[in-house]
Amino acid sequence: VVRRRLLQRYEHQPFISCLAGFYSCRWKRYQRERTEPGKWCCSMRECMFFPLLVAAFCLSLLFLYTWGEGKNDYNGFDWYNYGNLGFWFLWSLVILIVAAVLFAYTSLLLVLAVCLLAEGQQLYLHWSHKIGTFLVLGFTISSFFALSILWRDHRKTVRLSFQVTAPFLHLGAIAIMVLLSWPVALHAIRADKKVIQVLIVGPYLAILLFLFLIPLGMYSPCIREKGTLGPKPALIGHRGAPMLAPENTEMSFLKTIEHGGDGLETDVTISYDGVPFLMHDDTLRRTTNIHEVYPNETGKSASLFSWDSLQKLNAGTWFLKNKPFLGMGSLSKADQNQAMNQSIYTLSGFLRLADSHNKLVIFDLYRPPERHPYRNLWIRKILDVILKESKIKRHLVLWLHNSVRSFVQSVAPGFQHTMGRKAPIEDLLKHNIVKLNLVYTDMSSEDIRKYAEANITTNFYVVNEPWLYSLAWCSGAHSVTTNAVHLLKDLSQPLFLMTPRQYNIMWILTDLISAFLISLIFAL
Repeated sequence: VVRRRLLQRYEHQPFISCLAGFYSCRWKRYQRERTEPGKWCCSMRECMFFPLLVAAFCLSLLFLYTWGEGKNDYNGFDWYNYGNLGFWFLWSLVILIVAAVLFAYTSLLLVLAVCLLAEGQQLYLHWSHKIGTFLVLGFTISSFFALSILWRDHRKTVRLSFQVTAPFLHLGAIAIMVLLSWPVALHAIRADKKVIQVLIVGPYLAILLFLFLIPLGMYSPCIREKGTLGPKPALIGHRGAPMLAPENTEMSFLKTIEHGGDGLETDVTISYDGVPFLMHDDTLRRTTNIHEVYPNETGKSASLFSWDSLQKLNAGTWFLKNKPFLGMGSLSKADQNQAMNQSIYTLSGFLRLADSHNKLVIFDLYRPPERHPYRNLWIRKILDVILKESKIKRHLVLWLHNSVRSFVQSVAPGFQHTMGRKAPIEDLLKHNIVKLNLVYTDMSSEDIRKYAEANITTNFYVVNEPWLYSLAWCSGAHSVTTNAVHLLKDLSQPLFLMTPRQYNIMWILTDLISAFLISLIFAL
C-alpha cells in the first residue's frame, strides 16, 4: 500500500518536471512539493521575493517599450556618445537588444511561476534566477534614472506614442488579464477562507474593471471621422537625406530631391576668409577626414579654416565607415563611389540647387567665434550669397534666425519668416511670422489648430519614425523635417487611423469577449 501511494505521488509528469527544472533547477520528481488546498503556494521567503520578480517584469516591459518608442532619436543618442567617447558605435542598438533579452528572461520566469501555481506546485526560485532578477531591477532602474537626467525629452516622446498606441496597448492588457484569470480562479477556488479569496480575486477584478473603462478617458488624434483628415505633411530633408548619403553634401540633397522631398534643411557657418559653407558641428572631426589631412587640428573650430583648406577634406568616407543610422541597408556600388567623392558644400551651391528644383530651404546659422574676421559681418555675408550670388526665389527661403529679423525684413522682403519656438499669436503676427519650426516633442493638435486659424503653419523636427509622422499628420502639422524622406514619402495614410465608430466596436467587442471568457473560466 505504501509503495502504491509513493508511485501515485511520484508518477512521471514531464510537463511539471520541465517547469520545476527551469524555474527551480530541480529536475528530480521527488524534489517537488505540491500545495495543499488552503495553504500558501510557497515559503514566506519565496512569497516576499515573488513581488520582486513581478516588479522586474513590469519594469523591463516598461523600459523595452520606452526605449523601443525612442527609436526616432537613436541617431542623436549615438552621436552624443560619440562626442563623449571619441569613437562611433551603435549603442542604441545594444541597449535595445539588452532590454529585449531582459524582458524575455523575466517573462519566461513569470510564465513558469504561473504554470507551476496552476499545477498546484510550490514555488522555489533558484538562487541564480534571484540574482538575475536583481540584475534586471538594477539595470532598468539605473537606465530610467540616466534617461531622466540625460534625455529628459524622452518622456515626452513616450507620452506622444501613447496617443497612437494606447488603443492597441489596451487590447494587449485585456488579453493578459484573460490569461491570468486561469491561475487566479484556480487559487481562489482552492482557498479555504473567504478572506483569502477576496484578497486574490479583489485586486484582479479592480484592475480588470479599470481596463474595461479606461477607453472613456483615452484620446488619439488618429481616431477621427472620415473626411476630417488634413493633407499629408510636406517633407523637408534634414541635412538632405542622411540615411542615404553623407549629411550636408550635394549627394545628400540630390537624394532628397530624387525621393520627392518638398524642402531642404541645413546648417551654415562661415570660413575664415568669408565663404559660407554647410557644417553642423563646431569641429570637422565627425563628418570629414581631418584626422588624415590635418591631424593636429582636429579640435579646431570649422570656421577658423580657410576655404582652400576646407576644399582639401573629404566629406563622404566617414559615412561608409560608420553607417550612422540603424537599418540603413547597403548602398549600390554607384552610390558608394559617389559618397566617397563628396566634399564640403557651399551655401551658394546649396541655394542654386534648391532654386533649380523649386524646393524650400531652411537653415540654422552659426555665428563665428571671437577674433574671426567676419564675426560682426556674418549676416550680411550670408544675405549677399542669398540675394546676389544664388538669386534664389525669395519665397523659397524660410528665414529662421531671430536676432536680426527686422533688419532682414527690411533688406530682403519676401522671405517666409519662421520662429523656432511657441509664442502668443499676437507677437507672431506683429513680427510677420508665417511658420513655426518646433521640436516634435512640442506637438499638440490644439496648438496646431490655433496657429492654423491665424494662418501660421507648423513644422516639426526631427521626425523619422512612421508612427510619429502619422501622429503629426493626424494632428494637422503642415510639414516635418526628417532624415527619412525616402521612407515617409511612401506612406499613403497615417498608421493607426480609424473612425470613432470602428474604435467603439473594437473596444466593446474586446470587453464583451474577455468578460465572457473570464466568467467561463471562473465558472468551470
